[in-house]
Order: sequence, then C-alpha cells, then structure tokens
Amino acid sequence: MLKKLDILIVKAFVGPFIATFLISLFVLVMQFFWLYIDDLVGKGLDVFTILKLISFVAATAVPLALPLALLLSSIMTFGNLGESFELVAIKSAGIPLLRFMAPLLILAILISSVAFLFANNIIPVANLKLNALKYDIIVTKPALDIKEGVFYDKIEGFVIKVGKKEKDDSTIHNVVIYEKNYGPQDQFLVANSGVMKVTPDKRFLQFTLHDGWNYQENGNRYSTNTDFIRMGFKDYQKDFDLSSFQMNRTEDSLFKWDPKMLTVHQLNLSIDSISKLRDSNINRLKSQLQPVLVFYKYRDSAWVLPDSLKNKSLKNIRSIIPDSMATTVYDRSSSAINSVKGFVDIAQGEYSDRQNLLRKNRVEWNRKFSLSFACIVLFMIGAPLGSIIRKGGLGSPLVFAVIFFVLFHLLNTFGEKFAKQGVTSAAFGMWLSTIILVPVGVFLTSKAMRDSQLFNKEFYFRFFKKFKSLMGAKAKPEN
Repeated sequence: MLKKLDILIVKAFVGPFIATFLISLFVLVMQFFWLYIDDLVGKGLDVFTILKLISFVAATAVPLALPLALLLSSIMTFGNLGESFELVAIKSAGIPLLRFMAPLLILAILISSVAFLFANNIIPVANLKLNALKYDIIVTKPALDIKEGVFYDKIEGFVIKVGKKEKDDSTIHNVVIYEKNYGPQDQFLVANSGVMKVTPDKRFLQFTLHDGWNYQENGNRYSTNTDFIRMGFKDYQKDFDLSSFQMNRTEDSLFKWDPKMLTVHQLNLSIDSISKLRDSNINRLKSQLQPVLVFYKYRDSAWVLPDSLKNKSLKNIRSIIPDSMATTVYDRSSSAINSVKGFVDIAQGEYSDRQNLLRKNRVEWNRKFSLSFACIVLFMIGAPLGSIIRKGGLGSPLVFAVIFFVLFHLLNTFGEKFAKQGVTSAAFGMWLSTIILVPVGVFLTSKAMRDSQLFNKEFYFRFFKKFKSLMGAKAKPEN
C-alpha cells in the first residue's frame, strides 16, 4: 500500500523523468540526422516523409534514452530532496535510504520491463521501416537544380547547359542540350531562348525552346559514310523523364533477415538454424573430399604397410615411386591438392560468414535484455549519487549523469565490437557495462546509506589542510 512518503517521492520523480526522457530522445534523434545530413539535404523530401523518418528514428532510440533519463532524473530527484533538507528530515524520522528508494526502484523495474517489451516488439518493426525508408532516401537523386553556366548531367542520357535564367526561374537563354546515344556522335540542340517548367504531375521536365538548331549525325559509327542533319526551328518542345528523381518505395521484406529486425523468439530460431547449418556444412565437406582423397576411406581399416616396404629406408616418398610413374603421380597429387584447397577455401569462407552472422544474432539477443536491465543499473547509480551530492537542477546532476552515461555507452560500444569480432562471447560483450557498473552502484549505495561526504569539497579541503599541517609539523627541525 502506498504511503504519503511514497507518493511524494514518485511525484518528485515523474516530472524530471518525462523532461529528461524527451531531451534525451531529442539529442539521440539529432545525432542520427547529423550522421546522415549529407544524404538527406537536397532530396526534396516532403513533410510526411520527414515526419515518418523522425518517428522511426525516435522509436529506435527509446531503449537508449530510457536509461539516460532514469539516471539523470534520479540524480535530480534525490539531489533536490537533499538540497531542500527533505532527505535529512526523512532520515531523522528513522526511515533508511533503501526504504524511500523502494517506490522508485519498483518504478524503474516497471520501466525496464516496458523497455524490454518495446525493444522486443516495437524496435524490430521500427528498424525494418527505418532501413527501408533510409535506403530509398539515400538512393534518390538530388532535387532538380539547373544553374546558370553549369553543365547539368543528373538526367539520364542528357547534359544540359543554360546560359542565363530570368528572375522567374523559368525563362532561359542560350540553351545547349547534348543527348548521349549510340550513334556516331552525340546529338545536340541549341536555342536562343525558351521556357523551362516541370509538369503538374512532376513526371517530366518540359523545355519549350525558340529560335534554334538541332544537329544530328546518322549512320554506322564504324563507317565514314554518314549523314549529317541540321534542322532549324522556331519553336521546339523537349521533355525529360524525371522518374529517377522520385523516391520509390522499397519492400520492407528486403531487410527482414537482418538480426536487428528480429524478436527474441525469431532470434532463437535463427541461432538454432545457423548452428545446424554449420554441422551440415562439415558433413558436406567430408562428402566432397572423399572422392579426391582416396586414402580417406581406409581411415578405419586395418590396413598395414606391406612387408616389401617394411625394411626399406623411406627417406622420402620418391624412393618408392617408379621413374615411369613419377610424372603421373605428381600431376594427380597436385590436382588432388588443388581440389582439396578449393573445397576447403569455400567451406572456410562459408563457415566464417556463418560465424559472423551467428555472433550478430547472439549480440542482438543479449542487447534486448542488457539495455533493459541497464535502466535498473543506472537508477541504482543515480539515486544514491543524488543523495550524496545533494544538488538539484541541471548543474551538477547533468555533469555526473553525462560522465556515467558516457562511461556506460563506451563500455557498451566496446563490448559489442569485441563480441562481433569474436574477441569475447556475445554475452560477456553485451553485459560488460553492467558487470562494471553494478559494483559502482553498490559502492555508491553503501556510501549514501552512511551519509558519506564523497563529493563534499569541504571534506577534502579540511582533509588536505590537516594533511598539510601534519606534514609541516614533521618538517620542523627539533630543538
């Protein structure tokens, strides 16, 4: 049953948590856009596409934003309580630290459970949609932008140069259009003036040209017997297909086999399937090598060296091969070795690829649990840390939160890299940050329960002052 103290602490925590979660989510989303800004600018994306992209990125950032929000909000909550001497009043009433941490710990466990459900059910779908949309945006050509005096070659099969553009950005002068083809030479068209506009359906760029010439050369490009045609015109219309500039939707199924797009159940099935394929590849390699290595079938037999060869000194294999058969034996041996090497190289490549895929699947399986459990770990660091520093607001709490979150993120990144490279197991790599930070949380909790002055500058000032006076007393010469 909730008591007034529990309600007070939960109310003091909810506001900072929501604010810090939204700020953390915003920073992580901006990090994505900073990374892909070159691929997004100039593509003429509509508002709906940008909003979809932001929503998918925000969804994938939630599991990382939740631990950061819990860390910062717990430091702020207990720092505010300490700064207003409410912690002193609570402790003086005989209520230990762990007791008034209990409601927020339960809340952190609930948030951790929500983070796991989100990572297992929402994140795979969001990653799938995000990767498909990101691919479509990246491969889309930049928006049409024909500048004065610059050759423009983004339209397939054509190179366009406009000498001058009026202020309406539509009336053009001194137009040159080269058309690439398989004839003897590229065809080209020149005009004194014209009007450039995009059709209402945005499928074609339409040039209405005035007072110009169209030059063509027809015939076989490997022959000198060709026809040169020069055709003058008063008005001429040329349409350019803009379908390559439009963003086409890629099917989501193209990316569905990436481990990041799978749930825990699907990852279990994938890991099991990959492990079975490894055993089947070993059996397949054995069946491929048996016809080449004839002696392989005698591996379990009772075959022994003939008596005629037992007493011979076999310094090398050449001593028992007749001269007439040496060339044949060497050729067949060389052919067999090359065949074996080819089979083994193929099998080794397949095995290496499969091991990398297996490690990636195991990394993603562990990530879903480790990031969720990180919510509890960082809360167990933030709550005692806030009660020790006893500072509210966004000053000191933000500094400590950034330090511990950067440490957590670096450990998580290094652990993931080690796991994917096979330096460590996937479990150890993905839980490395937890293994290191749990003892830190236990240490800070024990210090907070004893009202430690771990971050009190006055304590260190008095300590070093006493130490300095003690060293000065020892340095005085005796009378």
